[in-house]
Amino acid sequence: MDLKQYVTIVEDWPKEGIRFKDITTLMDNGDAYRYATDQIVTYAKEKQIDIVVGPEARGFIIGCPVAYSLGVGFAPVRKEGKLPRETIKVSYGLEYGKDVLTIHKDAIKPGQRVLITDDLLATGGTIDATIKLVEELGGVVAGIAFLIELSYLEGRKNLDGYNILTLMEY
Repeated sequence: MDLKQYVTIVEDWPKEGIRFKDITTLMDNGDAYRYATDQIVTYAKEKQIDIVVGPEARGFIIGCPVAYSLGVGFAPVRKEGKLPRETIKVSYGLEYGKDVLTIHKDAIKPGQRVLITDDLLATGGTIDATIKLVEELGGVVAGIAFLIELSYLEGRKNLDGYNILTLMEY
């Protein structure tokens, strides 16, 4: 299935010069969403995944149906102050400043094989921060899966050494 036909390109959003890749038109098509999810599930099965982790919010949209299909749990990575129990955190750079991501301190057991999911690989900053959280808890990042990779931003270079699946490349 050509998943690109289900992604809507929105010109000049959120600012001029950006060609935003809108995945909501993929998600609202049951066949396309199922196909994309199934591709990631097949990849995850090969990696013998114990738990799926995804950063808010689109990492939830990708990761939760994958976790469900695999019969494993899902651990959310959220911005600081959004998780109710004890967390660990990591700061990471943004285009204009810094942000903080957190995960529950007990979300991952040492040695668990983790699949990290998100909608888009751009510069790799969010996923690099997520990797740091997983590894600090003793998890093994067995794979990382994205719907879309913006290869011209070279985010894959920031994730060197990790096994990455992308379903579409722009």
